[in-house]
Amino acid sequence: MNNLRKIGLSALAGSLATFSVNAADFSVSGGASITFDDPNRGFSDRGNGFYMGDSLTFSASGETDNGVGVAVSYELDGTAAIDDMKITLSGDWGSMVFDGHGGSSAMGAVDDKTPNAYEEAWDVIDTNGSTTGGTPTVIGGGGSDGMWIYSTPSMGGAVATIAYHNSGGSAAAESYMDFAVALSPEAVEGLTLGFAAADNAVGNSIDHDKSTMYATYAMGAFTVGAQMSDLDDTRANSDQESVAYGVTYAVNDDFSIGYSYHELETELTTDQDQESTGVSFSYTSGGMTLGGAMNEVQNMGGTAATDREGYEFTLSFAF
Repeated sequence: MNNLRKIGLSALAGSLATFSVNAADFSVSGGASITFDDPNRGFSDRGNGFYMGDSLTFSASGETDNGVGVAVSYELDGTAAIDDMKITLSGDWGSMVFDGHGGSSAMGAVDDKTPNAYEEAWDVIDTNGSTTGGTPTVIGGGGSDGMWIYSTPSMGGAVATIAYHNSGGSAAAESYMDFAVALSPEAVEGLTLGFAAADNAVGNSIDHDKSTMYATYAMGAFTVGAQMSDLDDTRANSDQESVAYGVTYAVNDDFSIGYSYHELETELTTDQDQESTGVSFSYTSGGMTLGGAMNEVQNMGGTAATDREGYEFTLSFAF
């Protein structure tokens, strides 16, 4: 998102009054972008595939008398409805985020860290509205609105994140919690290692034990990465495993290309692995960026012969 201009926002100032923040900074940011896509090519009538970005983010930040940093943001999306929103407290002890809507849990933020130039291999595809609606299956995190997310400061290149979502509905016996650790060792420049895990009830007598680990390495113009994830389900024939890898190449300072692959193995009786492949690119010239991806998914969700493909291209402007 690109900072358009500093403006005074009395509504945001009021939301920070409780913290007695001094000299708060206020801003509104947004993006000028045009997208052309077809997420379910050949299986639905896309019609006019052109549309423009439709969100503005209003933000305020400052510091309390005792040195705690406070930031709040609200995104107006679509028909002027509030979409993503969060409050962040920060200090030498790390950061604590209360995510009102639109955030990712610790594990959800690292469900696929393999390199790409635009989007992951399983992204872009969306078959909602067709006879086989939905999106490709990915082993990711949980959580929902009203989630707490704490991240430690960097400790020798290591950062730990914990997410907690209070629950108590009839369909869930437990609240949700997960954690993630990322390590960028100072002795090996360009290397990042990560691990995340979650163990929680998702319904009556239904428990999910999920974990993922990844590694990425940047050397010169190349960045490569691989990731393995696992989901153990207490129900029969419901376990999942996935492996992913990706590589990007910076042709020059402005132009990058990428290839990514994701394979999900399920215990369904059909025993058909979901395979996703994607090619992506990004080109920047001055304040203009053109990026896109063309992805394909075979046996979506483990269902044989459910093969889909789609594409998305976006032209955005910074000013």
